[in-house]
Amino acid sequence: MFNITKKSMQWGEETLTLETGKVARQADGTVIATLGETSVMANVTFAKEPKPGQDFFPLTVHYQEKYYAAGKVPGGFFKREARPTEKETLTARLIDRPIRPLFVPGFKHEVLVMCTVLSHDLVNDPDIVAMIAASAALTISGVPFMGPIAGARVGYEDGDYVLNPTVDDMQGLRNNPEQRLDLVVAGTKDAVMMVESEAYELSEEEMLGAVTFAHEQIQPVIDLIIGLAEESAKEPFDFTPPDYSELFATVKSLGEDKMKAAYAITDKQERQAAVAAAKEEIKGQLSEEQLEDPNLGSAMKKLESTVLRADVVKNKRRIDGRALDEVRPIVSETSVLPRTHGSSLFTRGETQAMVVTTLGTGDDEQIIDALHGNFRSNFLLHYNFPPYSVGEVGRVGSPGRREIGHGKLAWRALQAVLPAPTDFPYTIRVVSEITESNGSSSMASVCGGSLSMMDAGVPLKAPVAGVAMGLVLEDDGDWAVLTDILGDEDHLGDMDFKVAGTENGITSLQMDIKVAGITPEIMKQALAQAKEGRMHILGEMSKALTEASDFSVHAPRIEMMQIPTDKIREVIGSGGKVIREIVEVSGAKVDINDEGLIKIASPNGEAIQKAYDMIHSIVAEPEEGKVYKGKVVKIVDFGAFVNFFGKRDGLVHVSQIENRRLNHPSDVLKEGQEVYVKLLGFDDRGKVRLAMKMVDQETGEELAKEKKEEAAD
Repeated sequence: MFNITKKSMQWGEETLTLETGKVARQADGTVIATLGETSVMANVTFAKEPKPGQDFFPLTVHYQEKYYAAGKVPGGFFKREARPTEKETLTARLIDRPIRPLFVPGFKHEVLVMCTVLSHDLVNDPDIVAMIAASAALTISGVPFMGPIAGARVGYEDGDYVLNPTVDDMQGLRNNPEQRLDLVVAGTKDAVMMVESEAYELSEEEMLGAVTFAHEQIQPVIDLIIGLAEESAKEPFDFTPPDYSELFATVKSLGEDKMKAAYAITDKQERQAAVAAAKEEIKGQLSEEQLEDPNLGSAMKKLESTVLRADVVKNKRRIDGRALDEVRPIVSETSVLPRTHGSSLFTRGETQAMVVTTLGTGDDEQIIDALHGNFRSNFLLHYNFPPYSVGEVGRVGSPGRREIGHGKLAWRALQAVLPAPTDFPYTIRVVSEITESNGSSSMASVCGGSLSMMDAGVPLKAPVAGVAMGLVLEDDGDWAVLTDILGDEDHLGDMDFKVAGTENGITSLQMDIKVAGITPEIMKQALAQAKEGRMHILGEMSKALTEASDFSVHAPRIEMMQIPTDKIREVIGSGGKVIREIVEVSGAKVDINDEGLIKIASPNGEAIQKAYDMIHSIVAEPEEGKVYKGKVVKIVDFGAFVNFFGKRDGLVHVSQIENRRLNHPSDVLKEGQEVYVKLLGFDDRGKVRLAMKMVDQETGEELAKEKKEEAAD
């Protein structure tokens, strides 16, 4: 009934297995990949005919984590997997980016890749397994895919690269000083296609070494996929790339000069208008048959690409007239908004980000429900890209994949320099509003985010800057690396290579390739050029701010205090009664964890002090011989009970109220009256003994006579 093909190999510390032929047999390609006890099923289907008039490649990649894979039930009211989590969206992008350039040019049939996590051993991250499964499923499906690819994760510990470190090793990298890198690399047999990383000030040489190490480690996986395909692949789909060379020659002859003139305009809006006008002029001279040709859009794009690329490689001249390694003019500003905790406006050429930092308490931490367990995050970075930033009209809705991906890239770049939570006990939320865009708004978010957090008083270890690099690689082998690319250079170029870091090293590296990979020589040149650009940008940023500013008056202050764990119950009280009273009376937020660490937060210093005193009075023990301020809570014939230390009461005997004989304590005291008392000690039964007569009731000072008598004794 089943025609099963199964291939296995030892990969690092685990066994990697690929299996097909048993499940989902109606899909064009299905592979279940298993690493350790983590299994992911990848299913590939593709349309056998393109949609009429479609001028782009409609590839869709989905990655789904099923809670049953880790023996969990989803949270929430419906108890069902809902919209994609951030991890699912980022992993879908991670798979999409290296496979998209490897489909045969001109193939515009709809392709769907679905990856489903079936089992998770809480050790091996399913994202790498999903990438391998997707590549294998594409390879055996018959779709015109020039793979396979494979991916690997690399860690860096004690100077050694680690293949596929565990989930726990990579979780909370900021709090694990032994781990300095979380790098994912995808590539073909011959070249690297995609890099995504989170690093802790690694040098360019260390990062390049990690990429090279990963590419070496994926070679046996690629061989395993090829072995699976040799036994189970379907017949290749009958597809011949369309030949539109005649149409392109016509378009080029009619519009090359017009397109060159349009791309000579430096202003983005004017250039786009001129390019659109040039296209319309070209179309006006074409026949009806040529206008209806579905490859007209491809011919137009190829003309644009040819004009831009030839000028860059042959003449070393870019669209806006800059040198290949030149960064656009930069203006950095801080404290641009009056009521926010921290803000900045970072402008680089025609790209601008307004970045705002908000400081919160432990209550504001994000609780993340993941397959490998729940955890909390005290650093959030959100990126917004509204249509007006590129002068367009568009729909505004929830964040898309691009916004989530760009936000995560900026998050990775900045979180490496954050202070430890024990040193800076705040939840930090950074929001980047892209107000103008013409290339690398994610790197503008990094620069603006660094300035914004310093403006909010966050003691960063060092400022962080980011720069986007581009590549033009011609068929004859000539190439040029571009620093600080424009939107058109990204769109018509061959590489998007983003590097962020401090003066001391790289904190994040992301690379996407649109051709069949790049050589180590090109990557080395890109890293070196990126370092020069990063240093220049850091210098420009320093003109606005060089270190953390004072706290905004609107930001909460947080004081921390440590109490014995056996006192936690007393501070919280039955049903939370005591801690609620502290919050209500003081006006401060109070958060306590299982280790007895208490965070008291409020913009008002007096509120913090009041809460601190109330907690201290609960957990501290009164000291014998010390004077306290208290309140009379009950009067009896033989004395008065005074509440003097938190909830603690003590008896002032009638003989200890004044230095004279009283008929009754009510002669001088009444309930609710505030008095000063001295703690004399504890009787045999542990009852508190207090006295008033040796304390000045006006000042709270101990009377000199009593002090002398004590000294004489």
